[in-house]
Amino acid sequence: MPTRKTSILFTILFALFVFSAPVLAQDIFITPERNKEIYHGSWIDLNKNGVKDVYEDPKASLNDRINDLLKQMTVEEKTVQMVTLYGYGRVAKDELPTADWKNAVWKDGLGNIDEHLNSVAFNPRAVTQYSWPPSKHARAINEAQRFFVEDTRLGIPVDFTNEGIRGLCHQGATSFPAQIGQASAWDRRLVNRIGRITGREARILGYTNVYSPVLDLARDPRWGRVVECYSEDPYLTSVLGKEMITGIQSERVASTAKHFAVHGVPKGGRDGVVRTDPEVTPREVNELHLKPFKTAVTEAGIMGLMSSYNDYDGVPITASHYFLTELLRDQWGFKGYVVSDSWAVGGLEGRHHIADNYKETVYLSVMAGLNVRTNFNPPDVFVTPLRELVKEGRIPMSVIDSRVSDVLRVKFMLGLFDSPYVADPAAADKIVGSKDSAEVSLQSSRESLVLLKNNGLLPLNVDSYKKILVAGPNAKAVNPMISRYGPSKINVITVYDGIKKLVGDKAEIIYSPGCDHYDDNWPENELYRMQPAPNQMKMIENAVAAAKGADLIIVAVGDDENSVGEEKSRTSLDLPGNQNDLVQQLYKTGKPMAVVLINGRPLTINWLQKYAPAILEAWFPSEFGGQAIAEALFGLYNPGGKLPVTFPKTVGQIPFNFPAKRSSQLDQPTKWLVGIDTLVNGALYPFGFGLSYTKFEYGDLAVTPSVADPASNIKVTFTLKNIGKYKGDEVAQLYISDVTSSVVTYEERLVGFERVTLEPGETKKIEMTILPENLTLFNMDMKEVVEPGVFKVYVGSSSTDVRLHGEFLIKSD
Repeated sequence: MPTRKTSILFTILFALFVFSAPVLAQDIFITPERNKEIYHGSWIDLNKNGVKDVYEDPKASLNDRINDLLKQMTVEEKTVQMVTLYGYGRVAKDELPTADWKNAVWKDGLGNIDEHLNSVAFNPRAVTQYSWPPSKHARAINEAQRFFVEDTRLGIPVDFTNEGIRGLCHQGATSFPAQIGQASAWDRRLVNRIGRITGREARILGYTNVYSPVLDLARDPRWGRVVECYSEDPYLTSVLGKEMITGIQSERVASTAKHFAVHGVPKGGRDGVVRTDPEVTPREVNELHLKPFKTAVTEAGIMGLMSSYNDYDGVPITASHYFLTELLRDQWGFKGYVVSDSWAVGGLEGRHHIADNYKETVYLSVMAGLNVRTNFNPPDVFVTPLRELVKEGRIPMSVIDSRVSDVLRVKFMLGLFDSPYVADPAAADKIVGSKDSAEVSLQSSRESLVLLKNNGLLPLNVDSYKKILVAGPNAKAVNPMISRYGPSKINVITVYDGIKKLVGDKAEIIYSPGCDHYDDNWPENELYRMQPAPNQMKMIENAVAAAKGADLIIVAVGDDENSVGEEKSRTSLDLPGNQNDLVQQLYKTGKPMAVVLINGRPLTINWLQKYAPAILEAWFPSEFGGQAIAEALFGLYNPGGKLPVTFPKTVGQIPFNFPAKRSSQLDQPTKWLVGIDTLVNGALYPFGFGLSYTKFEYGDLAVTPSVADPASNIKVTFTLKNIGKYKGDEVAQLYISDVTSSVVTYEERLVGFERVTLEPGETKKIEMTILPENLTLFNMDMKEVVEPGVFKVYVGSSSTDVRLHGEFLIKSD
């Protein structure tokens, strides 16, 4: 049954999102005024009958408005609410409405229009004059919305959707680090601010629904979309996902999370057209993969979810009545609408082969619980067979009404029926990419930095070096800071730019790329050692020659958008291409060397960890990444991030992640009777790991009460002191372990964290609360329960760096 908390959340959101219709001004549109007689200040005569119908009345209840509108809708008008039109440059041929729109299937309306007029990155066909300046775009979106309000029979507004996992997917919007970088900050308040900025920029540009966040767990680093995930851990992902959702939705914009469900662990980490056969047990599905989505629904009141491509236990999610209806709606109380990932419906035939024609895929997905189909082909492809299925009686009208009601509910909650337009397009020029938002972007790049190694080289003293070599394929790379799912046409500060500006005239900065991200031998050279291509050898030699004349080497290596991301799984986690050759040759010069990693997945950088003096993990940062990196290297900022994923030593250890079932990742004997080493033990860097230029001391642990019933909260307090010389951030982490349980559970579980900034010598008291839901497991009967017994408490700087120990007892009911 729907939870009371969910119902309250939706009531509050509906009250917040409904606003009186504005008095329309001509300058909010592109073309001259028409049909102005339908606008009455406090309401809009959407069906143009001269009467305020219930669905047009802002004071009527949400359910009454939905029911009134449904009664007036024809089958044609209902079925088009169940489909997406991809915007200009993808499927839509027109930037603005034309006379032909009155002959298209959307003459009766549309569920949503995706990525319209946003000049999406890496797609020249989508470049449009209406993406910039922001005010022009807002007016163009108003013009498109105007067609649905004024030129369709019932005036049902369209929901304009867009991507937004690294900031809004729009030209000139504020950019942020990839989600894996955002999570490395372990700062829930920062993620909420990122959500608010993303939502604010979306709303002022006319977008009312943002496809963010990604709530998949990054359990296999070979998978290409690890860069888009927060973490391998369900608790960290749940907390940050909730903050992003509430941040976005606080701006009257729906958040649609991806990808529901069990999407991030395809067999072997394979991506592309595969994305199938997640080999995880039902208990792991419930205890790990569903946790972030359940939190999104029951605690954050999320309005949208995207159904994933994959199957689970042989049933594709997009055709699963259990996942889309029984679990999501009946058990969790979800009241929003489910949109398919692109081609998830067609994939029931082409990928999973559970249907022998497209019409059957439509039937299966709609009956399972899908509300809106999305794909890169015209809406008619879905709508036509859907109408046939209704006419044939295979899909009952009650099912159609249920699916359409969900779509309408979200549109009403967003205030689209009462205020369908951007009321002040001129304000967009001040809001999109504002100075205040840029400061949050810079701070997010700073906080995402993780110091992996430092033998004393860092922080660098700028007065100690006369000539500095900045090398590596990511030294001047712009590509990693620009995402298909984030802002385009942004002014990126590269690593080279950031260092050169910070150092100024105190030292000479020279540059040599050293090598490309990969050469013509890649990815074959992931399988066996190959001599670098001649042009790559020459680049390496040039970098070495430059290094010999320098006093310091800063080398930036890692990924670009072609080696990690959607459809970019790998069989190796080594640095791509010839980058290992580059750093090894630079090291041989004997010059001090700091390595900057700009990457989207954990890397098996065992050689670097052994030999490089310093390693700074930057992930894929925002447009200000180069500035943040330079500040950290030269001590203007003390990196305090922690890893949200485990770095294995080799792909042979995979799966190797956190949390892990008891005894599943313990060290193995490395010598057999004949004395031959056979196994590699342990992580290269464990979950939660990250160094600092200063040191922190933990103390005074208190766990209260020491004995509690299963419904009680447990309070954990301790002190944290900066005992070093630098101001710094520490991420204090709280873990628990269920000493004895009826089923095998996890060695440790993360149940709390706090990022704290301390001056040298400063002490703060930290308080965290362990909630009953943090203690649950799925027992032998697959019921979620809190079992009585002793729980160990661990507080520390990472999952393996435990500083304080305690325990409490849960007594039997």
